[in-house]
Amino acid sequence: MSNMSEVRRTNRQRRHRRVRKKIHGTAARPRLAVYRSNKHLTLQVIDDDLGRTIASASSVETGEREKGGATVDAAKRLGGLLAERAKAAGVTKVVFDRGGYLYHGRIAAVAEAAREAGLEF
Repeated sequence: MSNMSEVRRTNRQRRHRRVRKKIHGTAARPRLAVYRSNKHLTLQVIDDDLGRTIASASSVETGEREKGGATVDAAKRLGGLLAERAKAAGVTKVVFDRGGYLYHGRIAAVAEAAREAGLEF
């Protein structure tokens, strides 16, 4: 691994720890966690008190894999899909955990799509 990619990874992990100090998902307001890789995107709605995932959406799923997972369009699609699944599970309010990533591009697209689909945060 090159030095620059190692520095970027450690900086993201440091930001993620800093964000997670302040954000905690409860049953009333679970945490919407985002993981972004170069090729895929994974979203989860998590109740941290119980340590359970309430709803999830990923670009690796059967129906989403063919459509591509590393674009802003895919992020919008997954954000709307996760919001529908969360509302079906009875969740309307969440806390957004950007996972140490900058609120830009795919991360911002996920948040906007989830808001448009009815999640409040």
